[in-house]
Amino acid sequence: MVTDIAGDVRDTCLSLTRKQPDPRVFAAMREVPRHEFIPDDVRPDAYENRPLAIGYGQTISQPYIVGIMTALMAVRPDAVVLEIGTGSGYQAAILSRMVRQVYTTEIIEPLARSAAKRLRELGYSNIEVRHADGYYGWKEHAPYDAIIVTAAASHIPPSLVAQLKPGGVMIIPVGGGFAVQQLVLVTRLPNGGVTTRQVLPVLFVPLTGSH
Repeated sequence: MVTDIAGDVRDTCLSLTRKQPDPRVFAAMREVPRHEFIPDDVRPDAYENRPLAIGYGQTISQPYIVGIMTALMAVRPDAVVLEIGTGSGYQAAILSRMVRQVYTTEIIEPLARSAAKRLRELGYSNIEVRHADGYYGWKEHAPYDAIIVTAAASHIPPSLVAQLKPGGVMIIPVGGGFAVQQLVLVTRLPNGGVTTRQVLPVLFVPLTGSH
């Protein structure tokens, strides 16, 4: 699976005039067992390059998209990362192999509980899961070196931008729910402003919550 998607991930990163993706991305994807993060009935499809249903109307992302989003954050080993939308915990597990600490929020309580239990049992000790509305981030642990949002927002949440360090990046799908969105790379500037760059069209479930 990883071999199949590695070339596409590299080509996408280079098309954005970014460096070759960190080889740690592919090492983490080889190390983390995707089949442990999906329901039994779809385990035969665990290593296909497509999203899979995990219940509650949610999905585990296509491995190519996981690779792209992880690579574009270009995180360092000492980074602290916030994930919005824990889902099954797979993306958090990938990140945990590359950074110092991952904080992740999930608005659907049963998914938050099951992901926390799964990650604990699999030994991912540098991940903390919280049941919360991710639109507002997790202010207690801010600022973050990077933020990854795994559900589509209608706009870039100001609360998340505010929780980025200067020079920090956020990768987020932006657009209407259940329609084609744009994966956007957001960089927070030292003066507090932001730059944005569209990466590619994607299709994510919508970001839900009180906002």
